[in-house]
Amino acid sequence: MGLRKIVDNLKPTFSKGGKLSFLASTFDAFETFLFVPNTTTSRGAHIRDCNDMKRTMIVVVVALIPAFLFGCYNTGLQVGLESWTAFFYGLVRILPMVAVSYIVGLGIEFAFAQARGHEVNEGFLVTGLLIPMVMPISTPLWMVALGTAFSVVFVKEVFGGTGMNVFNPAIVARAFVFFAFTPQMSGETVWYSTWKMMGAADATTGATALEQLATTGNMQWSPLEAFLGFIPGSFGETSTLCILIGAAILLFTGVASWRTMLSVFVGGYLMALLLKVCGLFDYPAYYHLITGGFAFGAVFMATDPVTSAQTDTGKYIVGFLIGVLAIMIRMVNPAYPEGMMLSILFMNALAPLIDYFVVEANIRRRKNRVKTVK
Repeated sequence: MGLRKIVDNLKPTFSKGGKLSFLASTFDAFETFLFVPNTTTSRGAHIRDCNDMKRTMIVVVVALIPAFLFGCYNTGLQVGLESWTAFFYGLVRILPMVAVSYIVGLGIEFAFAQARGHEVNEGFLVTGLLIPMVMPISTPLWMVALGTAFSVVFVKEVFGGTGMNVFNPAIVARAFVFFAFTPQMSGETVWYSTWKMMGAADATTGATALEQLATTGNMQWSPLEAFLGFIPGSFGETSTLCILIGAAILLFTGVASWRTMLSVFVGGYLMALLLKVCGLFDYPAYYHLITGGFAFGAVFMATDPVTSAQTDTGKYIVGFLIGVLAIMIRMVNPAYPEGMMLSILFMNALAPLIDYFVVEANIRRRKNRVKTVK
């Protein structure tokens, strides 16, 4: 293959002793992106199969595509456009955000890899797409860049890079931008456009479905519209249907845990049902599952294999508590109608502790079983 030959010819220049050996990590990152790595583990106990990190990350990217494509269409729809014009308008709006996210994030990861002499991991393939998808389309590019930089430096690299982070990087980027620049990220001005192109409105602003539920106890859209995604909100979070299609891809390929995913929805619904019985709201409890970032967080954030629980029992517990806390934050704090982001971050911090107690409980059961046999 021609491309393979070109890379092989360039490799000695970037290898140890070559003129550009100081760029070995950068060259290795591009080679790994273009081709399947030919390195294998030489010691220790490992499971060897075809599913390397790159394949796993690409599966998650593929699972995000339905929500991404619908987000493009819905962005144009919210400013008065229709059909393909609406889709292309949304695509033009989101691509700069995606580009900024990848350029800033990968630039920082490459710099740290070069400084440490480490490999560049494929984890940011997913994070770089998640960050713009969990933000409103109106978010200025410099905010996207700032949130991405903060997340990569203080959430990943400070802790040692991909696989060592305690918190989900994409959620931290969203949280940083939200709390640092609340007016631009709040539900009150989440939708607006300053671009006069393709016949779009000069400015469109309005409350999200969650904002309306929190303030008026009702929303102007039907449950079907909310489920399909024809409502305002962050770019990739509006269509529960497209998110569930992505969930099916993740579950079919075994990339995500069904235990965590199912537990989030069960915990969220039961908590919403309890609060409804207590008289805190009058609308159906399932409204909470199809509005805001609940479904997106349950499918793509809560199931993060690095920051979620590792034990099967722990996955049930963490998922359930994420759903419970998300609805509790929504209803108890009227100033903050969305709760998924904070609940996931909180459970990211508790997941290792929950795993610890699950493992300790299992050890005690085994010891008691041995004593009983004796």
